[in-house]
Amino acid sequence: MTYSGKIDLHIHTDVSDGTDSPINLIGQVKNAGISLFSVTDHDATKGCAAICDNLKKGDPSFIFGVEFSTSDNEGKYHVLGYGYDAQAPSIKELVATGHSFRIEKLKTRLAFLKKECGICFPEEEVERLCTLNNPGKPHIGNIMVKYGYANTKEEAIALYINKCTIKDYYIRPETAITAIIKAGGIPVLAHPTYGRGDELIMGDQMDKRLARLIGYGLSGVEAFYSGFSTTMQREILGFAEKYRLYVTAGSDYHGENKMVALGDTNLQVVNGYPKGLLRFLDDVRVITPKR
Repeated sequence: MTYSGKIDLHIHTDVSDGTDSPINLIGQVKNAGISLFSVTDHDATKGCAAICDNLKKGDPSFIFGVEFSTSDNEGKYHVLGYGYDAQAPSIKELVATGHSFRIEKLKTRLAFLKKECGICFPEEEVERLCTLNNPGKPHIGNIMVKYGYANTKEEAIALYINKCTIKDYYIRPETAITAIIKAGGIPVLAHPTYGRGDELIMGDQMDKRLARLIGYGLSGVEAFYSGFSTTMQREILGFAEKYRLYVTAGSDYHGENKMVALGDTNLQVVNGYPKGLLRFLDDVRVITPKR
């Protein structure tokens, strides 16, 4: 299956760390000339449910998505899940676990900022942060800017928030992959070349990483990504061919929280869809608005 417009399968709403509401995002996607999209909020499915409830005839086709932040002794991985059953126990349990971990990380970071940096926020701001679906570093960074502790969100994260060591608050990759599969979904490794911080994973290191994750059930890679160079893209496509993996394309759009445009996936620079993407589009569950 192919689509006449752009494809963007990696988008965040304000349910996680984006700035667009799910309902407003539908119009944004349509205006960007995107014919197939997926919302992949961090450890959350509420945004997908809201979009599915509000799609109308003539709107772009949609795929249920999610992005789980995972980690183990070998590294950090963002695992995307596509076309799953949102009511499946495995997904609901993992979303709840991911949310609880994010709240724990939030409290750890706030305590660090207070103790080590003398940065304190009004009680109502802290309470508001704790009521968010999935509060993260951008949310804290924005409040730091609001109260004059930093000039920009990026500065707040780089100079203060990232200095806080977070331990043991991560889902393991095999747990996320298994949960997605049990829910009838397709597990895909997001922006595979990027590891922790500024770490780039390529060559033999990438080969070993993929082989291990495939052993857990990983079946796809995000080969087309807004931040990839031609070299990175070519390497991931090569690994997709080697291991016969699905291929996806995503911008990682976060609205005003990230300087990335909807539909900026680098898929447009290639001549036709690669085989892995064609197989993915044939096999994934797609919602086409008909009402």
